[in-house]
Amino acid sequence: MTLYIGRESSKLWKRICAEVVTEINLLAVNWKYLLAGLVGQYIHGLAARGVHYIHRPGPTLQDAGFFLLPELGEERAYISETLFTFIFLSFVLWTFHPFIFKSKKIYTVLIWCRVLAFLVTCQFLRILTFYSTQLPGPNYHCREGSKLARLPPPETVFEALVIVPRGVLYGCGDLIFSSHMIFSLTFVRTYQKYGTQRFIKQLAWMLVVIQSLLIVASRKHYTVDVVVAWYTVNLVVFFIDKKLAELPDRTATSLLLPLSTKDKDSKTKEENHKLLNGMSGDPADRRQRTQVNGKILEDGNTVVHADATMNGA
Repeated sequence: MTLYIGRESSKLWKRICAEVVTEINLLAVNWKYLLAGLVGQYIHGLAARGVHYIHRPGPTLQDAGFFLLPELGEERAYISETLFTFIFLSFVLWTFHPFIFKSKKIYTVLIWCRVLAFLVTCQFLRILTFYSTQLPGPNYHCREGSKLARLPPPETVFEALVIVPRGVLYGCGDLIFSSHMIFSLTFVRTYQKYGTQRFIKQLAWMLVVIQSLLIVASRKHYTVDVVVAWYTVNLVVFFIDKKLAELPDRTATSLLLPLSTKDKDSKTKEENHKLLNGMSGDPADRRQRTQVNGKILEDGNTVVHADATMNGA
C-alpha cells in the first residue's frame, strides 16, 4: 500500500511539474491579455465605487419580482452570497484541474484569457448602464435612513483609488445589470462548452436560476437587473466566442510542445514508408506512373524517354 501511494504521488508530482512548464510557456505569450483583464476588473471596481458617491436613496421602486417572491430578510441575505461563492470557487478550481488530472481538455492560461474577455466586455456595458440612470437601491443598506446609503466624497487620491472589500459588499447605485449574474453566467457558459460532465452542466444551470431568484428575494437587485443580465451576458459570450480563436485541442500537443525523440522517429519511419511505396509527401508529385520495358512513363505533361519499341512501332 505504501509503495502504491509513493508511486502514484511521484506520478502526480511529475504531472504537476509538466503542466507548470506548459502553462508558463503559455503565460509568457499571453500575459498581456491576462493583465488587461485584471486591469478591467479594477476599473469596474472603481466605477462601482464611484457611482456610490452619487447614489441618492429613495423609495423602493415597484417590482414584479418583489411582489411574486417573498422577502428573505436582512438576516438571511447571506444565502445568495453563499451560493455565488460556491459557483465562483467551483469554476476557479475546475480551471486548474489540468494540473492534477490526466484527462484534460483545456489550458488554464488560455481559458482565463477567454473568460476575462467575456467579463470585461460585459462589465464595460454594465458601467455605461448604471451611470446612465441611477436608481434608488433596494438593498437594506441602500435605503433611506441607512448610514451606508451615501458615501462622503473622498478626501485623498489614495482613498479614491483603493478598493476595500467592505465597499464591494456594501455598494449602492450599481444596479443595472447584476454583476453576480455576469460572473455566474460567464462561468456556466464556459463550462457548458469546455466541461465534460453532463450532470455538472445541468446542475450549474439550475444553480444559476436559483441564484437569480435569491438575488431578487434578498432585495439586492431589482428584477430588471437580473433579466437584463440573462440576455446581455449570453449574447456577449455568444458573439465574442465566435470572434476569438478556438482553444487548441489538448490531444494535439504538437501545437504547443516540441516532438519527443520517439515521436520524431515514428514520423520519419512513416515518411520513409510512404516514399518506398511511391507516395511522396508532395501532393503535386502524386502522378500515375507506368513501367514499360524497364522504363517509367509518367502520366503528365512530361514523358520520360523510353528506348524500347512498343508493338513494333
